[in-house]
Order: sequence, then C-alpha cells, then structure tokens
Amino acid sequence: MAINVKVLIPAKIAANTQTTQYTATNVSTIIDKFTATNFSAAAATLSVNLVTQFDAAGNQNLIIKQKTLLPSETYTFPELVGQVLQPGGFISTLAGTASAINIRSSGREVS
Repeated sequence: MAINVKVLIPAKIAANTQTTQYTATNVSTIIDKFTATNFSAAAATLSVNLVTQFDAAGNQNLIIKQKTLLPSETYTFPELVGQVLQPGGFISTLAGTASAINIRSSGREVS
C-alpha cells in the first residue's frame, strides 16, 4: 500500500454551477483539509457533495448545504475532515455566487 500526500483541489474560485473539483482516480482518498474563503464584499454560500462512483451530485450525497460565509470569512469545513472517497468518488461544489469564494483541499491518496 502506498500513501501519497497531495493537494486535491488547488486554490481556485468555486463556480456557481455544480462542478466536480476532484476525482479519486484508481485510489481511495482521505480528505485532510478543505478551506473556503469569501473574498467578496457580500455574504456568499457554498455547498459540498461527496459523491460515489456512478452517482451524480444531489441531495443524496450533500454534506454541506449552503454554508454562508461572511465577507472576508475563512471556514475550514470540519465536516469534511476524515471523510473517505472510494475509487471513482468525487468532490463537487456549488457556490451561490459567482466569483466570491476561493476553495482549496488537501489529503492522502491510498493505492
């Protein structure tokens, strides 16, 4: 068994459409950190899904629904820390506002 510590989602702006941000390709993945920062002047929301292979993002795999981030707020999503994605599983996000929230995630891939 090999363990690779890596950035799962490089720092980027979360889109206001449901977007796959990371896929566990041929590995199991443990999420160690997921951070979001609202860089806008107004409150903004972010939803996060942890989706299994052959499924689609929806209410059945919604982990965080519309977490409100105040202007300049950073949130570290403890709800995601320690969660495991099996091979083919993925992280999907949906921002309530375009160009308002930066996200980044790191973790371990196990093969």
